[in-house]
Amino acid sequence: MEKKSLIPNEKAKRRKFGLHFTSIDMFYRYIFPEIKDFLENYLWVDLYAGEGNLILPILNEIPVDQRESFFHNHIYLFDVQKDMVQECIKNARKYGIPKETAERNIKIRDNLENFPQILKHQKYPIFHITNPPYLYLGYIRKHNETQKYLSYFESRNEGYQDLYQIAMINDLRNDVENLIYVIPTNFLYGASVSNKFRLDFLKHYKINKITIFETSMFKFTGTNICISFFKRKAISKDEPQTFEGLKFKDKNKFVKREYNLKPKYKYRAGSEFDEFIEENSTRNPLKVKYYLQKEEVLNNFGSFEIKVIDANKYENNQYRIQIIRVSDALKGKLMNNILYARTVDTGSIDGRAGLGIIKEHFGVDGIYVSGNTYRTHPIQIFLEPELTYEDQLLLRNFFNTILEYFREKLDSEFLTTYKYSKADYTRKFLGLTQVRGLIETFPHELKEENKEKLKSFIKTNEIEKIFKFIKQFKS
Repeated sequence: MEKKSLIPNEKAKRRKFGLHFTSIDMFYRYIFPEIKDFLENYLWVDLYAGEGNLILPILNEIPVDQRESFFHNHIYLFDVQKDMVQECIKNARKYGIPKETAERNIKIRDNLENFPQILKHQKYPIFHITNPPYLYLGYIRKHNETQKYLSYFESRNEGYQDLYQIAMINDLRNDVENLIYVIPTNFLYGASVSNKFRLDFLKHYKINKITIFETSMFKFTGTNICISFFKRKAISKDEPQTFEGLKFKDKNKFVKREYNLKPKYKYRAGSEFDEFIEENSTRNPLKVKYYLQKEEVLNNFGSFEIKVIDANKYENNQYRIQIIRVSDALKGKLMNNILYARTVDTGSIDGRAGLGIIKEHFGVDGIYVSGNTYRTHPIQIFLEPELTYEDQLLLRNFFNTILEYFREKLDSEFLTTYKYSKADYTRKFLGLTQVRGLIETFPHELKEENKEKLKSFIKTNEIEKIFKFIKQFKS
């Protein structure tokens, strides 16, 4: 269990080592039911054991007079930190394990560096249950105290992005058959952070089950985690994987859903949205450009005054409004492109990511970028060819209807988690590539009668009819 009294810099210390200690309650509630029927069949190992809370509670199920023998033959624990190993030995003694026996099977060792070969020569096959260190490579590079970990990502580990991936790939290379890992949910949902790793790892392992927590499980990190159950495949190959997932929204609210991961989409959860975009791009799709930048305004200076917000100047909970002077051509471009992308959920139900009308939301005619561009700011969208006002309204409604359909169906898993908070829902980030892709499914060259059909389907939220309708116009 986590200690109640902690030194002031404890959070920084744990971040430095990538540590997030696991509670005994987590073991009993989510892991023990899956292993209780074959305790005598395996060597129970935690290579990153911390205080031992994912393995030592097994001893409660062993008769007291058999515990020392069971521990001797069935349990091995390791940690890279001496104080954690001492704590682990102390906890083992609470279960009645003599100090000498505990010290024999609980060792200081850096298992990210290499796998302990001694485990392969034991009587029973390895079953690895662990909450490994996780620390993102980007963070490691930026902080002096963590740069010593850069060596883990060299040579054959080049391309991996987190310490937990090094831990898991070591198990793969050493033919460990059964794994239960407590890891960040970016294993499932991440793009660049985990695409390569999923492709390498899931060729060899099948996911049997995942329990996902969209609520804080550890005191010192806001990272959402999942408990993942893996079984090594008899034959390694790239193939779709289907498994059951249990997702906790908070401690008492959960949903069940079936996951379908496909190698074509790098085994990323929520790929159905990407499939929809890929399969339904319309003929002659709209070309999409983003941002009204300072350089363009300076190059098109003129006598026409346009009221804009400055996306780089957010003061007192609102964007600064200013007047820019532009040429007739740029004025026309701004007035004829009324839409903007909100890429980040605000946390309220009416503030979800999607397309909006600049005038309605900000009371101006443009979104000006006086400094650097940021994907999380409101972003003006420029379409080619330009659409009429009515057609842009139709595009907005089309876009938001389909986006919300997939958010509900896939529990927003195709979007990047932006911030964990106590909002009504987990805030998500909609990527600009996703915005462009969905806009490119909009059939903008419709005859009037077909526009009316599409409007009707959107108004009545008949999503299947919308999908069937746009298939007529796909490229």
